[in-house]
Amino acid sequence: MQHNYSFQSIRSLGRGMALGLAILVTMPLAATAQLVDDRTSGSNQANTSQTLPDGLGSATQARAVDPSVYADEDYLLGPGDLVQINFFNVPELSGQFQVLPNGTINLPQMGSVPVRGQTLALTEKAISARAASILRYPVVTVGLERARPITVAIAGEVTSPGTYTLRPGDGTTAGTIPSLTQTLMLAQGVTQSADLSRIVILRPNPYSRTANAVTVNLWDLVNRGDINQDLRLRDGDSVFVPPSNGIDMDVAWRMSDIAFATPPDRPLQVSVIGEVNRPGPYTLTGESFRNPQGNTISLQVPTVTRAIQTAGGITQSADVRNIVLKRTTRTGPGQQLKVDFWKLLKDGDFRQDLPLQDGDTIEIMAASALDDSEISEVASASFSPDEIDVTVAGEVDRPGQITLPPNTPLNQALLAAGGFNERARKGKVTLLRLNPNGSVTKQKIEVDLAADVDSDQNPAMRDGDSIFVDRSSFSTTTEIIRGITTPFTGIFNIFRLFGNN
Repeated sequence: MQHNYSFQSIRSLGRGMALGLAILVTMPLAATAQLVDDRTSGSNQANTSQTLPDGLGSATQARAVDPSVYADEDYLLGPGDLVQINFFNVPELSGQFQVLPNGTINLPQMGSVPVRGQTLALTEKAISARAASILRYPVVTVGLERARPITVAIAGEVTSPGTYTLRPGDGTTAGTIPSLTQTLMLAQGVTQSADLSRIVILRPNPYSRTANAVTVNLWDLVNRGDINQDLRLRDGDSVFVPPSNGIDMDVAWRMSDIAFATPPDRPLQVSVIGEVNRPGPYTLTGESFRNPQGNTISLQVPTVTRAIQTAGGITQSADVRNIVLKRTTRTGPGQQLKVDFWKLLKDGDFRQDLPLQDGDTIEIMAASALDDSEISEVASASFSPDEIDVTVAGEVDRPGQITLPPNTPLNQALLAAGGFNERARKGKVTLLRLNPNGSVTKQKIEVDLAADVDSDQNPAMRDGDSIFVDRSSFSTTTEIIRGITTPFTGIFNIFRLFGNN
């Protein structure tokens, strides 16, 4: 009797150890479902009656469930899994066994035991029941030695949607089971248009033809370190990343910095249209930053300013307060947001320089009116051209088109063209300027070669400006035109339209 009591104690101890192992294995599978109004955080309350994203509920017999139901569930075994089975005090029966294609495990002296779709705890019970025919008090523990490759589908706002086969590395328990974020990285990360607060995982029910829909909030993982949101995936899971309701400046940069976002070195196809010098499609890659030793230390995702720079910079007619970013999504309507680069220049509001995603279109609108002081400030910005073209004609040493830095004053433009020649009328010059509305402004300006930049007497040059230096004699403008080479005929015809005053 004493012997039987002692053996019962050992049996209870073995069952306790098995239960403890099962709990350790299942803990990483817990997650908290949430539907939130806040963009980057959610409550801890589970919502089991949420509305599924369009198409998911009708495509399958899915029902929304609280993901905490998976906290008490173990990994489900399937063909290819390698398990460690230990029989207490019976080493000749213990060892590693692989689940066969028919979903069974072949055990010595016991034959085949069906385990497909069973948790580790249920597998222990099934093997114990089978072992009871040869052992008086079997104490069995089952552990996952190596998980099988699993196949999952990823759709929605990810860079490369599709079906992926995940091959876990060697290890034990949850370390062999891929997580949601690991799988998103395999799909080249989430895009800027993704809504991380309501990612849906459709999980097939192994005992029926239905599926359970589990919603997780990865912003809780990013903001609060809630590891339970990084749900471990199972064979047959489908992951859907829905689009956000629109482009949010406060969220965009945080999206680009998360580990499971689109890699910054991935080429992006974008289009730049409107008031830029070279409108059209462009391929952009992340900008690298190097340390003094020349080693790359970080990469930054392409931004709106980078795209405008690549397109040759803005024109003199651009309205930097009215730049529109247009974005397509994979599964929802298009998005767009107005960007104000004047706030970027004056207030240092870096949020205006939004990170881009593949397929974005940037449109720079034309300004209806321009302020000279604003034009000078914008011309020095990084998204403006590095050079401007100005034509200097008439009585200078080197008439023609010259290339100047932005905001070069008129007197410096004259000097860049060689200065006045001996026939020049040195007191005044004529400035012709094309305005955004299509009109042309003619201005007579007193020249002081030693003066600083001044909007009236020594204005800063704009791209496309033309300066005409008259002769000091009483020759007519027509006579002057005849003495100048053919390539500038068109320019002088413009001057002729304004007369000789």
